[in-house]
Amino acid sequence: MSKKILITGSNGLLGQKLVYRLLTEPGVEIIATSKGPNRLIKQDGYAYQSLDITIPAEVDAAINKFKPDVVINTAAMTNVDACETAVEECHKMNVDAVQYLINALKKQSNNPLIIHLSTDFIFDGKNGPYKETDAVHPPKSVYCESKFESEKVVQASGMRWAILRTVLVYGVVDNMSRSNIVLWAKDSLTAGKKINVVDDQFRTPTLAEDLAEGCVLTAMKGATGIYHISGKDFMHIFEMVNKIADFWHLDKSLINPAKTSDIKQPAERPLRTGFILDKAMNELGYKPHSFTDGLAVVDKQLKEKKP
Repeated sequence: MSKKILITGSNGLLGQKLVYRLLTEPGVEIIATSKGPNRLIKQDGYAYQSLDITIPAEVDAAINKFKPDVVINTAAMTNVDACETAVEECHKMNVDAVQYLINALKKQSNNPLIIHLSTDFIFDGKNGPYKETDAVHPPKSVYCESKFESEKVVQASGMRWAILRTVLVYGVVDNMSRSNIVLWAKDSLTAGKKINVVDDQFRTPTLAEDLAEGCVLTAMKGATGIYHISGKDFMHIFEMVNKIADFWHLDKSLINPAKTSDIKQPAERPLRTGFILDKAMNELGYKPHSFTDGLAVVDKQLKEKKP
């Protein structure tokens, strides 16, 4: 039986990877939605509709038109520091829009599943890596609190839901319109720039293709509940950037270790997150790349994009 899967935020890194991954999945009808025009290089094999999920009437119209079996909500305001000043915009995108999607989906008669993307930043970072049942205490930041609120909205929806939390996603996006820690570190070191990198923030960095695979496994199995979907290698960010330098044979002397307290970012970050992946591996069959193998995927894609 075929499945209709609607993706929000399809122009983003995860959204793009999801479209491309689902194109290889038999029996799936893909509806890609994002604000503005479609930015994917490949534009056939799926439907595209411009959708601003912060406008309830647009959400209702899209859900009524396509009647999806599954919605994968990747759209969010994720710039943690920008959220500190754009408080209303952050809440509208990360919380209100989730409620609009739920309201629209609950009017459908086909009992759709909503898969909502969340973050390690809902944890206080005192004793990671975390499993799904660990207590949630978001740091005092607008972004962290908005993602915690969005989880509560999904859990209170009364419909079929899954929440996939992830950590520090990296990868290559079409048209290279977005950066992430791997590309930033590689580009900075290639250009000979000195960079300050924190050595007291621990993460399990996630290849975008792995996160997309976790979403697809959840959708195809109709799995519900909370799953932690990330990379499997637990390390601090300074170690991560050193591994990036090693992989591309870049000058590690340009990397200066720093403390989070020295960098003075507007938003508070949890220090020690990262995920325990046993549940996703056992229940979904999730198998993430190692960080080094993830870098090899990025390298291959960067080479393919060169003219």
